[in-house]
Amino acid sequence: MDRSAEFRRWKAQCLSRADLSRKGSVDEDAVEIVQLLNAQEQFFTTSSCAGRILLLDGGINGFEVQKKQCCWLLVTHKPCVKEDMIVALRKANGDAILKFEPFVLHVQCRQLRDAQILHSVAIDSGFRNSGITVGKRGKTILAVRSTHGLEVPLSHNGKLMVTEEYVDFLLNIANQKMEENKKRIERFYSCLQHALKRETITNSQTEIKDPSDTHKKKRNQEKSHYKRITEDCDKELENDDADDPGINATIFPEDY
Repeated sequence: MDRSAEFRRWKAQCLSRADLSRKGSVDEDAVEIVQLLNAQEQFFTTSSCAGRILLLDGGINGFEVQKKQCCWLLVTHKPCVKEDMIVALRKANGDAILKFEPFVLHVQCRQLRDAQILHSVAIDSGFRNSGITVGKRGKTILAVRSTHGLEVPLSHNGKLMVTEEYVDFLLNIANQKMEENKKRIERFYSCLQHALKRETITNSQTEIKDPSDTHKKKRNQEKSHYKRITEDCDKELENDDADDPGINATIFPEDY
């Protein structure tokens, strides 16, 4: 099957599925980004979260919370007030953890070049933990992530281990992170719009170019490149010993 056709099939299947998240819909602050990406031929989103403040009640294994085994005492995608957090903490029977999780977005891309464009947008917007993965079937996924999260244990076996004043202090930090997270989302959306516009203009200019002109330009570039390499090699041969030609080669693995 043609790769483009296969990508369109993957996209249609993914976008036709029901939203299996707890909320059942895309978060308000992420809607515009998701809609913009899904409107492009070369992208579709597979999951997203605009960022949230959580209070989880469950077991701790080296302070690593297993969400599937936890009770969600509180979750909000907006700034949180101390009163709501204290009320939720009183319901804890195990080890309660306060978390702030920043914006995360997973996008499947048609080609590696498309993922690289989106990756640059993410990095420029402050999501510096973003990365690209390529699966065995050729699926190229961009993950938009950042590192400004927060995770703090508050209770043990249902007993609050910190003061309410400290809870208030932590919430101020979490709320500040939420505000910064929202600014980065807005910056990402703006940068994405500009990047898509530039890409559209570039593709349009490429399509209207005279093929003969493009061929001539490429041939002249190749001649110039060959001449430059020849001159560089001549200089190296003049300065080096006869047994050392001064030639370097870089070899990439097949899946680079």
